[in-house]
Amino acid sequence: MLGIVLLIGVLYVLAGIALYIFQSRLVYVPGAAIKTTPAAVGMRYEEVELVASDGVRLTGWYLPLADVRGTVLFCHGNAGNISDLIAVAKDAHRLGLGILLFDYRGYGQSEGTPSEEGTHRDAEAAWNYLVQEAGLAPDQIAIIGRSLGGPIAARLARDKTPAALFLEETFTSIPELGRELYPIFPVGLLARYEYPTLEYLKQVQCPVLVSHSRDDRFIVFAHGQRLYEAASQPKAFTVMRGGHSSAFSEDAATYEAGVEAFLTEVLGW
Repeated sequence: MLGIVLLIGVLYVLAGIALYIFQSRLVYVPGAAIKTTPAAVGMRYEEVELVASDGVRLTGWYLPLADVRGTVLFCHGNAGNISDLIAVAKDAHRLGLGILLFDYRGYGQSEGTPSEEGTHRDAEAAWNYLVQEAGLAPDQIAIIGRSLGGPIAARLARDKTPAALFLEETFTSIPELGRELYPIFPVGLLARYEYPTLEYLKQVQCPVLVSHSRDDRFIVFAHGQRLYEAASQPKAFTVMRGGHSSAFSEDAATYEAGVEAFLTEVLGW
């Protein structure tokens, strides 16, 4: 019996060490291959090169729109790359919005290796492109952060004050999420990443739209509720149904109705 307990203890320690060492592979799951482009669905776009403040070169697609209501800067989740976001671009255009899609360092054709501070630098480079190169005013830009993109978008909104911040299926912080996903480990001691969405959000001064699914089993609904409660007015909360990644297609009508109402009633776009 003592031997079994000892073995379990050793395995637990080894699993904790592995969780610490290989944590970046859980946080970042980049895809390298560009599988398609907006042109495949008849959408006009511009390939853009962004340069982060530390010199890392990034790639993106800018999809402007005639008679645009506003433009979205989209911070994507932890997996894949911009070629997985054609549906996001189509949704934006259907709502009368232009959009900038970009890949964090290490994703798609962007240089470098992903890191927490690096992704923040990357989002800032995307913002600078829209303001300095595309000539947009901050009050013409809404920042969207989906899943891992949530804290990246929230910090950018805190620093730049856009027209609005949209947080979609995102978490309050990595340690909070980690404690739920790995309850048997001391995540507070093991976490190498923070991404404190909730703390950034408390300092955001623009209107906020939170969208979250009650059926999300990865980032549970309570995260969306806490983010909404922490946001300053004006704010809105769209409650969807469907999985973490699939809710935007499974419950597209609810999602788009929430965005449309926010654009019209809160932003006046």
